[in-house]
Amino acid sequence: MKDTIEKIGNSSIQHGRYNDRIYLMKLDPEDMHSLLDKLDDLAKKESYSKIFTKVPESFKELLCDRNYLFEAAIPRYYDGKENAVIMSKFLDDKRSIDCLNEMHENVVTTALSKRNDQQTNVPSEYSIRICDKNDIAQMADLYKKTFETYPFPIHDPDYLLKTIEDNVVYFGAFKEEKIIALSSSEIEYGHSNVEMTDFATLPEFRGKGLSSYLLRKMEDEMKAKGIKTAYTIARASSYGMNIVFAKCGYEYCGRLVNNTNISGNIESMNIWYRNIQID
Repeated sequence: MKDTIEKIGNSSIQHGRYNDRIYLMKLDPEDMHSLLDKLDDLAKKESYSKIFTKVPESFKELLCDRNYLFEAAIPRYYDGKENAVIMSKFLDDKRSIDCLNEMHENVVTTALSKRNDQQTNVPSEYSIRICDKNDIAQMADLYKKTFETYPFPIHDPDYLLKTIEDNVVYFGAFKEEKIIALSSSEIEYGHSNVEMTDFATLPEFRGKGLSSYLLRKMEDEMKAKGIKTAYTIARASSYGMNIVFAKCGYEYCGRLVNNTNISGNIESMNIWYRNIQID
């Protein structure tokens, strides 16, 4: 079971029972006023418990007037200039409650205490490179082993191929030609930003800093492409991934409460951001 991606006007949404939500992924500002009514109608029809939107900050007041709550921001998301805000409407009060808030706060505090820790060079037994179509079978297999569920079908070779041909660059950590860790850069060329995402490491290779090595390689490649803003949506309960981004100089920007179905449960997610051309 996976959620559906479709167009409303010129805007893109993802919705379905899998995440029990609507996600306004990409907004055409011309659609905004009519779009909000359509999102409400769809949520009511399907009994979804959350709508979340990623939109220019100039729409924040309008969304507040429509009972959306501010959850996070991504500075300089649009062309390195205007901020994006993530505004959410909770249609079930239970979904708005972060039952793990104390632990989530501790994750962020711990991660921030590690900011800008010295990064070491990649150990000689590993190599980091961009993945290509010949790697897809290994990539799908690693993602299957890592995630019981995921908001996008990254365990599907056809999906991986489609995204490689579109706007996603996958990075692999290899040991003797075997992929042992993965990540991806999902590029929005139109607004010069990139989501650093889909991090996964085989259990026997965790704790070796592979995600940090992958992130540094990703940043180098994105800088070379002229991309200005990098961000991530990290599991709020994951000490490891939040520490990776804090160590690499990312700023904490907020939390999306009970937002994403990953590894079998709806989890809260943290936003981290970095201007990779300036920092």
